[in-house]
Amino acid sequence: MLLLTLAALAIHGYHPYAEDAEIYLPGVKKLLNPALYPAGTEFFQSHASLTLFPNLITASVRIGHIPFDYSIFIWYLASIFLLLLACWEFGGICFGSTRARWGAVALIASLLTLPVAGTALYLMDQYLNPRNLAAFAAVFAVNRVLQKKFARAVLWIIFAAAVHPLMASFAIAFCAVLVLMDAFHDKVRKPAIAVAAVLPFANFFAPPSPAYHQAMQFHISHFLLQWQWYEWLGLIAPLPILIWFGRVARSRNLKNLERVCYAAVVYELVYFVVALIIAIPERFEALARLQPLRSLHLLYLFMLMAIGGFIAEYFLQGRVWRWLVLFAPICVGMFVAQRELFPSTAHIEWPWAAPENQWEEAFLWIRQNTPINARFAIDPFYMEVPREDRIGFRAMTERSRLADANKDSGAVAMFPPLAEEWWEQFQAQKDWQHFTKADLLRLREKYGVSWTLLQESETLGFSCPYENSAVAVCQIVP
Repeated sequence: MLLLTLAALAIHGYHPYAEDAEIYLPGVKKLLNPALYPAGTEFFQSHASLTLFPNLITASVRIGHIPFDYSIFIWYLASIFLLLLACWEFGGICFGSTRARWGAVALIASLLTLPVAGTALYLMDQYLNPRNLAAFAAVFAVNRVLQKKFARAVLWIIFAAAVHPLMASFAIAFCAVLVLMDAFHDKVRKPAIAVAAVLPFANFFAPPSPAYHQAMQFHISHFLLQWQWYEWLGLIAPLPILIWFGRVARSRNLKNLERVCYAAVVYELVYFVVALIIAIPERFEALARLQPLRSLHLLYLFMLMAIGGFIAEYFLQGRVWRWLVLFAPICVGMFVAQRELFPSTAHIEWPWAAPENQWEEAFLWIRQNTPINARFAIDPFYMEVPREDRIGFRAMTERSRLADANKDSGAVAMFPPLAEEWWEQFQAQKDWQHFTKADLLRLREKYGVSWTLLQESETLGFSCPYENSAVAVCQIVP
C-alpha cells in the first residue's frame, strides 16, 4: 500500500500552496504564529472556526517539532495512504477476492485527481486540506456500517465532522440510507435521513445581498443549471452504471456490493432533487452554499471501486499484460493532465526543494524579506494569470492582502456576512490591468497597503527590491 501511495504521488503530483490551500493553510499558520495576517483574517478564519483541521495540523507541528512544509507533506501522504487502505478494506467487504481488492484500490490510485462532474472537486486534491481527511474517514465509516459495527462508524463520522462538517454530512446521509434500506422496505422512507443530513446547515437560509450575488458568479459549480453538458453527463451516468452493477452483484451473490450500489442510487437521487430545488427559483440562491451535489464525491469513490473490482475480477484476472494495458494509459493520461494544470511548477514540490515557478519565487522572497505586518495589493484575478498556476499568495507568503476574486469570493459564498466587505475591496481593485501609481496610492490611503505585486513590465515607477521575468515586488510609497 505504501508503494501504491508513492505511485499515486508520482502520477498526480503535490502542490502544497495551490487552489484551496489559500483558504485552509493560513488558519494553521495563524495558530502557529498569531502575529501573522493582521488584516483580512475573516476570509480564512470563517472556515477555520468550523473545523479542528488547523488545530490538528498545528499540534502535529508542535509535538513532532517538524517544519511546517514537511509536516503538511507527511499529512498529505498519510491521507492518500489511508484512503487507499479504506478502499482496500471496502474491496474485501464487497468482493472478498484479493484480485478484486487490488483492482478497486489501483483504479482509485490511478484516478485520484479525476474531476467529480461539475462540482469543482477532485477525488483527492494535490495538496493537503480537510476534504482529503474527511474522504478516508467517510469510506471507513461506510465500511463499518456494512459490517454493522455502528459504534466504530460513529467514531469515523465524528472525525470527519471535526475536520470538514459539510463533507461529513454526506457520509452521514450515505450511512443512514444503508441502515434504512436494511431496516425497512418502505421506499418512501429511504430519502428522509438524507434530507435530514443538510438540516444542521439550516441557518444558511438567510436571503442573499447584491454583493453576495456578485460573489456567487465566480462559483457557478454551485448552480446545477449552469453546468456544461459533459458535467451533466458526470451527474447522470453514475445512475445506470450503479443500477447495472447492483444487478450484477445480486446475480453473483455479492450482497454488500449490491447494498452499496442501490444505496448510492437513492443517495444521488435525493441530492439531485435538492440541487434542482435550489437551482430553479432565484430566491433560493443563498441555499446554493449547501452544495448538495458535492455528495457526488463519495458516490464517485464507491462507483469507481465497484468498477475497478469488477474489471480486475472478471477481465484482468491474473494476466499482467491486461493490467498494464488498462492502467498504463490511465496513469499517463492523468500525469499529462496534471502537467497541463501546473505547467510552470515542479510536478512534485518537495518540501526541501526551491520553487521552480517564478511567482512562487516571488512569494517566497516576500515571506523572507517583507515585514510581518505588510499588507499587499495584488491583481484580484492573479490566480488566472498564465504561469501563476493557481498558487495561493496568502498561504505561501504569510502576508495579508486585499480580497481576491477566486478564493475570497468562495469564503463569501459560504459566509454571506462577509459579502459587503469583500465587494468593497474587490471593487476598489477593479480594472487592475490599467492601474496607475495614483490608484495604488489610493489603496494605500484607504486600506493601509504598503506593498504590491506587479507584472514585471509594469512597475509604475515604484521601488521594487525584487524582480524576476514574471513579477516585481514593489513598495507603495508616495
